[in-house]
Amino acid sequence: MSRPVIGIASYRDRARWNIWDTDATVLQQGYVDGVRRAGGRAVVLPPDDTDADVVARLDGLLLPGGADVDPARYGAARHPRTDTPSADRDAGELLLLEAALAAGLPVLGVCRGLQLLALAYGGTLHQHLPDLVGHSGHCPAEGVFGRHPVHLVPGSRAAALYGELAEVNSHHHQAVLDPGGLHVTGRGEDGVVEAAEDPSRPFVLGVQWHPEVSDDRKLFAAFVAACTTRSLHTAASV
Repeated sequence: MSRPVIGIASYRDRARWNIWDTDATVLQQGYVDGVRRAGGRAVVLPPDDTDADVVARLDGLLLPGGADVDPARYGAARHPRTDTPSADRDAGELLLLEAALAAGLPVLGVCRGLQLLALAYGGTLHQHLPDLVGHSGHCPAEGVFGRHPVHLVPGSRAAALYGELAEVNSHHHQAVLDPGGLHVTGRGEDGVVEAAEDPSRPFVLGVQWHPEVSDDRKLFAAFVAACTTRSLHTAASV
């Protein structure tokens, strides 16, 4: 049986290696490793807003963490602490996401990926959490991960993986404000949305924490299993 083919969105950034110091298409290796260890074939997708035809060749889509989404995407003015927009990344990832949802593919969103899911479902974001919760525990410092408990809704996909209480890592200063059509299935003790999903679909789940930099394999395993089921179903219908 062939491994399910899982597209992972990547982004453009400055990178230095060997003789090079140049613009590059980059992605944190933990996402690729997480998919591979769970039995999937990772395919890295650079930003491309021409079309989303590649979705027809995928069995699942993973949207990773990264820079803030342009607040113009949800009708808000830019907060002083919001990152400079990456127009190509926003456009390319939302195009992929909309096509993946239309095709019924399993989708996993991590950090920024959860926030993109909320936007695709008609929601909005809060741009700077310390203004809302009065602390910086979700991102203690640049490059420093916070740790905190998350309460998960009984019966949700997230709770099926982690139980009703989980300890997670975090590195974000933005979060989902309005989830739109998604169901919020996890919150921190300060009320911040930490997980959301679409229970009407086989697998559409976003988490605000970072499994790719921890020893947590549960989320990748469940996602790749859903992609495998999708792959088998597609093969059987051909």
